Amino acid sequence: MPLDPGAQRVLDLIRETGRPPIHTQTPAEARAASAAARAVLQPEPPEVAEAEDLTCPGPAGPIRLRRYRGAGTAAGEALPCLLFLHGGGWVFGDLESHDQPCRSLANHAGCCVIAVDYRLAPEHKFPAAVEDAAAALRFVVAEAARLRIDPARIAVGGDSAGGNLTAVLTLLARDGAVPMPGFQLLLYPATDLACTAPAYQRFTEGYILVAQTMHWFIGHYLAEPGQKYDWRASPLRAASLAGLPPAYVMTAGHDPLVDEGAAYARRLDEEGVPVTHVHVADQMHAFLTMGGFIPASDLALRQAAASLRHHWRRGAGA
Repeated sequence: MPLDPGAQRVLDLIRETGRPPIHTQTPAEARAASAAARAVLQPEPPEVAEAEDLTCPGPAGPIRLRRYRGAGTAAGEALPCLLFLHGGGWVFGDLESHDQPCRSLANHAGCCVIAVDYRLAPEHKFPAAVEDAAAALRFVVAEAARLRIDPARIAVGGDSAGGNLTAVLTLLARDGAVPMPGFQLLLYPATDLACTAPAYQRFTEGYILVAQTMHWFIGHYLAEPGQKYDWRASPLRAASLAGLPPAYVMTAGHDPLVDEGAAYARRLDEEGVPVTHVHVADQMHAFLTMGGFIPASDLALRQAAASLRHHWRRGAGA
């Protein structure tokens, strides 16, 4: 299917401004370019009932968090909560990069969203990001009452690298290493860092994320190449996906990660995990953070929020 016109305009704008491909930059340059692009590509962040920065204990020191409560929610209500892990290839991204999508999810789902500013590579190699995500989940469950969230309705989710960390968290939870969340939200996730899927041959140029970009990210993230076969880096390579919480998996058609995302959804289904797989055929990777040019971003965030609401209502017996 042809690329969405808004997404094509983003690619045209990148070419017109002469922005170099991510994989030709240093991590510092890529972080600066990503921050500059955010001001252009994202819409104004919507108002929420509350937004608060806080920290939780982590294995290497305090981890920055940001807690949102959706517009219209009651101040004293114990809300369902989405622990959100941002994308950015484990190399860039932070609380600011995903402020607008987190606010939208909080509003559309009528929930609390807690975003995690986990450690980034290459300064902090695998499994630092996994360890920080696990610490944040433990904190949210332990401090549920103080955070005014319902400990029986906690989900984990994220986009791209954050989707990867989300999948890993649920595997850790199934095996008893962290508390079990009730739901997982995987938005164009990276699930196999061996990069052997056919999509890596289809998307080699012309997009923000191409095969070479993924190799650049992975090279910075992993301490040594053999770690790509570790299920904590490549959850698709876990021996079993049975016993995981229900999942919502979204893939984008113009994305080198599309095949592995679809493969993860298929395995979840085959191994008895309730899963909804939404494939957005005319979109490219990272479109959820480009809502200023891509109206479908808002629709996709609303759909993801609806999946959360549906799960939490079912859990409440509604």
